[in-house]
Amino acid sequence: MNEILVLYYSTAGATEALAREVCRGVDSVSGMSSRLRTVPAVSTVAEASAGNIPESGPPYATAEDLVECAGLVMGSPTRFGNMDAALKYYLDGTVNEWLAAAAVGKPAGVFTTSSSLHGGQESTLLTMALPLIHHGMLFVGIPWTEQALSTTTTGGTPYGASHVTFGRKSESLSGDEKTLARALGARVAGIALKLT
Repeated sequence: MNEILVLYYSTAGATEALAREVCRGVDSVSGMSSRLRTVPAVSTVAEASAGNIPESGPPYATAEDLVECAGLVMGSPTRFGNMDAALKYYLDGTVNEWLAAAAVGKPAGVFTTSSSLHGGQESTLLTMALPLIHHGMLFVGIPWTEQALSTTTTGGTPYGASHVTFGRKSESLSGDEKTLARALGARVAGIALKLT
């Protein structure tokens, strides 16, 4: 129970890169460790989800990951101001865990990526928080005391970590983006440690 689930969906590598920085933040908290998981793509031919498990990278998340971990940090690319359908599909499948109150009282944070500076990051972060709040989780943002929030010219918001890919390689995070992702991971892990 001393693990934080870092759950994400990524198509071009940007969200995965941010997830790995969140993991570094979680792992920096003594007594806590990260559990990196992803979700399968939703099929474009009206099936539930793509079935092939990747040969490399993190395994697909299961509902047990949500139950077993002491907290959650969840990330998605921005899709018209919302999370990607693949991550939403995973969350929609956690009704039994919601009924069992499996996540009640656990801290949760969110992160996102977009291709433009005003690409809907903040609305994505806020809408990602809604199902977590319904699960009874304690929403954790990044406080104004995190200096990089005041200096960043790329990604990062009080609602969660973010990354802007415009004009650079998608997985190429700025220093501020790395700092804020790590700060979010460390903050969720630190709160989870206090609650356990």
